[in-house]
Amino acid sequence: MSSDTTNSRGMQVGLIALVVGIVGIVIALFGFKQGWDSGEVRPMMSWLIALGFWLSIAIGMLFLVQIWYVFHARWPTIIRRQCEHFMAAFPYLLVLFLPLLAIPFFHENPGLLWKWMDGHNELPGHGTVAEDPLYAWKSPFLNIPFFTIRAIGIFAVFIGVATLLRKWSFDTDTTGNINNTHNARRLSSLGLFLTAIAMTLGSIDWFKSLEYHWFSTMYGVWFFSACIRAALASIIILTVILACKGYLKGILKQAHRYDIACMMLAFTVFWAYISFSQYFLIYSANIPEETFWYNIREKNFDGALNSWWWVSMGLIFGHFLTPFLLLLWYKTKVVVWRTVGVSIWILAFHLLDLYWNIIPGKLVAPDHAPGYIVRQFSISIYDLAALIGIGGICIFAMCRSMKKAEPIPVRDPNILTSINYTE
Repeated sequence: MSSDTTNSRGMQVGLIALVVGIVGIVIALFGFKQGWDSGEVRPMMSWLIALGFWLSIAIGMLFLVQIWYVFHARWPTIIRRQCEHFMAAFPYLLVLFLPLLAIPFFHENPGLLWKWMDGHNELPGHGTVAEDPLYAWKSPFLNIPFFTIRAIGIFAVFIGVATLLRKWSFDTDTTGNINNTHNARRLSSLGLFLTAIAMTLGSIDWFKSLEYHWFSTMYGVWFFSACIRAALASIIILTVILACKGYLKGILKQAHRYDIACMMLAFTVFWAYISFSQYFLIYSANIPEETFWYNIREKNFDGALNSWWWVSMGLIFGHFLTPFLLLLWYKTKVVVWRTVGVSIWILAFHLLDLYWNIIPGKLVAPDHAPGYIVRQFSISIYDLAALIGIGGICIFAMCRSMKKAEPIPVRDPNILTSINYTE
């Protein structure tokens, strides 16, 4: 397929995605404004869930590109280019993060989303945030100025590393300069370390600190496993679509899909291992500052099972057991529609996992009754709007990036090895 045809079709898809994305964002921001005016945090959580979903895919792809460079992996060279295109979404995701960052600076309750940001916020059963000794201990880290600085630094790492890797890869297409590959490998050696720190801080700041009482030393690793898994599933879907449209026809081989599917299986097991290890350690220690986080995802204050119990069971059987059993089967990894199907399944449950991590929380009981109430599972139109809106912008960024480079890195030193790769 000619380069002109590729650019034309890519921009058509990109413009459609942009229009759909803008419509979705307008609807989601309408809900955001309603929540802003009423003091209802749920629409802000819709935005955070959608942002976390698409950001996790981009982070996972950034990790994979760097890992492939560090280990001199040759077979994924044609796949790497698709990751590089999606990494163009990072600057847009920074802009889309700004509505959340505006809350502590412009809302009358700075702690509307992250309750520790306002010392006047009441806590279930024991005063306010300002009176909480646990917050006092964490306040050198959990404060608005440092939170803002960290957010800027986190996105600076993602954007900086992704921009340089993309620049060197695209430049190789025109110059054939092997030094670009060497530079990318050297940067990746340091970039993996920086990306890991940035990803860990981001997951702690934006997700874990929603319930700032909770302790977990494994949360960053959990988010890493989720990012890689989501990225691998997205790569399967993206590359198969591109192959069907002719961009990767005759280039994307069964061997590529098989190896990506094997990696999905490995990270399905890894995600389950980390998730269980976190739960098991907290269960064994039985420390109130840790166990409550799981308790509210199973039961209400009165001990009755709540809606999150069913979500928890869904994650065990849907996010682990089902894809694990399916990916053990050889045909799942080589038959296109089966591989794409399990990838869509994984992404759907990755989204559910983000719901499970973000939405539940202890709320002050009405009329200051003893105990607390739990924010229950729900799906709103603003969830869907934010997901589609932010996704549309990410797809637009990817399609726009496709204008800048060929569908595959044509002059990469490993391109022939990748094209001729077999199981």
